Amino acid sequence: MSGPLERPDAAGRFGDYGGQYAPETLMPALKELTVAFEEAWGDASFVDEYRRWLTDFVGRPTPLQHTERLSAELGCEIWLKREDLAHTGAHKINNGVGQALLTARMGKPRLIAETGAGQHGVATATAAAAFGLECAVYMGTVDIERQHLNVVRMELLGCEVIPVETGAATLKDAVSAAMRDWVRTVHTTHYSIGSVVGPHPFPWMVREFQRVIGEETIRQFGETQPDHVVACVGGGSNAMGMFHPFAGAGVDLVGVEAAGEGLDGPHGAAIVGGSPGVLHGSMSMMLQDDDGQVLEAHSISAGLDYPGVGPEHAYFAQNGIARYVTATDADALDGVHLLSRTEGIIPALESAHAIAWIANNREELVGDTVVVCLSGRGDKDVDVLAKSMFPFEEGERSLPGRRSGRYGGSAGMGAKRRSDPYPSRP
Repeated sequence: MSGPLERPDAAGRFGDYGGQYAPETLMPALKELTVAFEEAWGDASFVDEYRRWLTDFVGRPTPLQHTERLSAELGCEIWLKREDLAHTGAHKINNGVGQALLTARMGKPRLIAETGAGQHGVATATAAAAFGLECAVYMGTVDIERQHLNVVRMELLGCEVIPVETGAATLKDAVSAAMRDWVRTVHTTHYSIGSVVGPHPFPWMVREFQRVIGEETIRQFGETQPDHVVACVGGGSNAMGMFHPFAGAGVDLVGVEAAGEGLDGPHGAAIVGGSPGVLHGSMSMMLQDDDGQVLEAHSISAGLDYPGVGPEHAYFAQNGIARYVTATDADALDGVHLLSRTEGIIPALESAHAIAWIANNREELVGDTVVVCLSGRGDKDVDVLAKSMFPFEEGERSLPGRRSGRYGGSAGMGAKRRSDPYPSRP
């Protein structure tokens, strides 16, 4: 078995995974981008400028917070790496600033991106505004509806949000649409992929822009280290940014994929429930049928609603560097309510998968120190959460405290749920 790699090989591969499976028309652009990133990342002035933006604009370092009440309830020492407190409310801004800075260095005036949960779209629009770049973001119509707050934020920032109606109208389809745009406009446009997916150099480049998460966490722990590091995994940028600095150090790295309605039903667990294949320009683990056709993913969280995963995660899984587990939609909803009730922090549904996995596996974690990458805040998910708390028939209106939903009619007033899957410890 092999250990973590500082960078992929000359073909852009992490062992069996990665590479450049792209149209011939994009190969010159990928070569240009590879050279540009290698030169920039080796240029101390670029790195210093990037770090200055992280400090002055993003607000880094983000806190590493010990949870008093959650830890007492679950019987282990839980620390939160508060990426939800970064500018724009998620870890995506680390990569957004890095790629915008690189776009300006390359002399391209236009930046495009895809988004599912909307956080990468907001981060890209934010960075584009700060750097004076034209910006367009592709977003599936399903995600536009469930993440409408982030659509408004992008438009306020001067970004054009382009609806994608093809396929399942979710993240996979937004990536495909953005790639088609890039093929047409490559001479004036940089495509800022939001996760550690896509053809080389994107998985490596995005990981490098996100590794600040894990590096800060190590410094914040000082001479000690946690027993476990847990993060949600869709494409996997927050997880790889956290995992890579810890890899090979004897820490249990746990990536939590979206089990959706269960692994026997619609889900988004590309590693746990998938097989090797090519998606969006790279070889990785993915959801596909016996004929190699891409299956539609499902997750209540738009950011995990993706049928693939970053190739370095596939490499980590293959080589036992990290282990990959799952949490369902129902688990994630429980995770949101658990963290909200115990710590006064409303997490993104994506991050709530990690919280839920810890709660569901508390017996194996008793007395251990656990770090969770809290990748984003839950403001964007309020509409989805409201529907789960206060279900109502089409045409009706629902007010907190007036109907009895999944979490009891008084949940909207902050009361404890009537039936709590994670009751307080005696």
